[in-house]
Amino acid sequence: MKKSLIAIALASTFLAACGTSEVKNSDVEKAVTAASSTKAELGSFGVDLSARNEAVKPGDDFFMYASGTWYDNYVMPADKTRFGAFTGLAERSEKQVKEIIDDIASRSDLNAEEQLIADFYQAYMDTDTANKLGITPIQPTLDSIKQIKSTDDLTKIFGGAWLTGASSPIAGGMWFNRLDPNQYEMSMGATGLGLPDRSYYLEDSERFVKIRTAYVEHIAEMLAFAGIKDGKARATEILALETKMAEGQWPREKRRNRDLTLNQIKRTELAKEYPGFNWDLYFKETGYQVPQLNMSQPEPIKAMIALVNQEPLNVWQDYLTFHTISNNAGLLSEDIYAANFAFNGKTLSGQEEPRPRWKRAISEMSGTQSLGFAIGKVYVARYFPESSKQQMAELVENLRTAMGERIDGLDWMGADTKVNAHAKLAAFNPKIGYPDVWQEFDGLKLTNKDLVGNIQNLRQYFKADSIAKELKKTDRNRWGMTPQRVNAYYNSSFNEIVFPAAILQPPFFDPNADPAVNYGGIGAVIGHEMGHGFDDQGSKSDANGIQRNWWTDADRAAFEAKADQLAAQYSKYEPIPDNFVNGRNSLGENIGDVGGLSMAYHAYKLSLNGKEAPVIDGVTGDQRFFLAWAQVWKEKRTEQSMLNQLRAGTHAPGRYRAQAPRNHDAWYKAFDVKPGDELYLPEDQRVRIW
Repeated sequence: MKKSLIAIALASTFLAACGTSEVKNSDVEKAVTAASSTKAELGSFGVDLSARNEAVKPGDDFFMYASGTWYDNYVMPADKTRFGAFTGLAERSEKQVKEIIDDIASRSDLNAEEQLIADFYQAYMDTDTANKLGITPIQPTLDSIKQIKSTDDLTKIFGGAWLTGASSPIAGGMWFNRLDPNQYEMSMGATGLGLPDRSYYLEDSERFVKIRTAYVEHIAEMLAFAGIKDGKARATEILALETKMAEGQWPREKRRNRDLTLNQIKRTELAKEYPGFNWDLYFKETGYQVPQLNMSQPEPIKAMIALVNQEPLNVWQDYLTFHTISNNAGLLSEDIYAANFAFNGKTLSGQEEPRPRWKRAISEMSGTQSLGFAIGKVYVARYFPESSKQQMAELVENLRTAMGERIDGLDWMGADTKVNAHAKLAAFNPKIGYPDVWQEFDGLKLTNKDLVGNIQNLRQYFKADSIAKELKKTDRNRWGMTPQRVNAYYNSSFNEIVFPAAILQPPFFDPNADPAVNYGGIGAVIGHEMGHGFDDQGSKSDANGIQRNWWTDADRAAFEAKADQLAAQYSKYEPIPDNFVNGRNSLGENIGDVGGLSMAYHAYKLSLNGKEAPVIDGVTGDQRFFLAWAQVWKEKRTEQSMLNQLRAGTHAPGRYRAQAPRNHDAWYKAFDVKPGDELYLPEDQRVRIW
């Protein structure tokens, strides 16, 4: 639930050979004969047919048809809140990273980066020292909170919150200038809530009332670790404060609207436009010069400033004390961690047991603001074959070709807008596997005895690195994910699509799988990320990553009408009684899914060069394509985790992502879906955007 303060501004979602159907297919031709030469990891051709529930009609519930037997029989481990294809692959990556760390820890001839890894891991795993120290590693921060006598003192704590692990109602980080992606820019927003979303504070259903009651009990328990006796009353005041903060913040669907969140301002104008807050003191504490900012949420920031001035200092002190303990709980003694887990893990997410400490250590080490790239360098050398990178690059170009042809064939987009769309597609920069330039760690000091000190040193190191680059040209070699991360993203400012090494494994990508499976898996993922460049928000930036309108008014209106139709479609899904998918908040991801499938299917058909795909194990090529897609999104969740996803996530749950093919004509033919089937959509209700 707790967010790094610097992450508030860092959200990324996440050559067009027009007129030709020529697609590179060396890997395709090789994979067609895979069944007779090299075995795919899953089943005989790359899909786990045993996971299907053939008693379910595909047209009634494609998720359960594709993965229902697995879903009905899979028992969620006690340390999980969800499990699926992503989770399984992440666990594989986790175990591989553990092997790397164990190997490093067993050796004495370590280079500088290996020594950092060994020392950090040893310090994290030293529970005896953590238990002996208790809360004392963060006592200096708690003492500084106790000494707050004025709003200026409060502002100083807010400015240093990212380093200490405290929270702040106003926070930000360096991102890219959306009007000039060659420049960095500080982006500010309203943040600081302890519950997953503002709706957890503002809705009066029994479910949310119970959560808030448990939250008060949790706050009181955490305050007790700081020696605060009357915790229940003070916890109630903290909840009241956070409720006012929630009232002042925008709902998530509004926060993702790039037209509303682009509000640039010179530093010299801040005091005039956003009075009542000591911006000079705040930025002095952060260390940034900040000549220009983007105020991503103007009214909410002003609402937070009002609360800073109106709410009693003692309530803000208690708020900061609680969040400092909670945010650092994983680094402190086991009793503090257990108390924090009881609420954030069990109550909020339905997780029955904590993850093993070694997994938590790896998670802490693997981020971009930690030792993730030092580990990733070894991960790539050990587990990522260069052939996978080459085949992935080929697939990207195949998808680019398909997307170009699809743009040409759009009946709702005019010629002028198509020119700009082609220019953006041609400018897409794919990053595959790992960075060309690795993160350096020169001068970073870690020990094997001081976990909290190590965390603070890492934060200081990366903050200093960010400050040093603040006024320089942006670094386009930068990666927002480490190679061992099972994910992918699109960065609109650089117009780049990024695929870390760890996702290039089954069920997403298998060089020995049938081509239909690879196109339905990683091909659709590639299409999804390309689709973010053309979704309801990514489409507001041009080929150079500059936020501007490159559409004609008529074409934009036609696009928005289709997007509205898709938002309405997903908003009808009801995973929990009275709790629906937020089709507007998840719209970008849903456009990515529906459009990505279209691109991938188009590329798959081109790869066949007019030939009919073989039937394998009684499954046609088109069926294999859509089954691969659906099994990528197989997952099982606790109800609490599902609620978190509905209220705080930008993606629809996997069950509904698996149903995206209902917008594609080929799926209806492949599985004989007819009127009367629950997923059936009349042709005029199928959303075809890209």
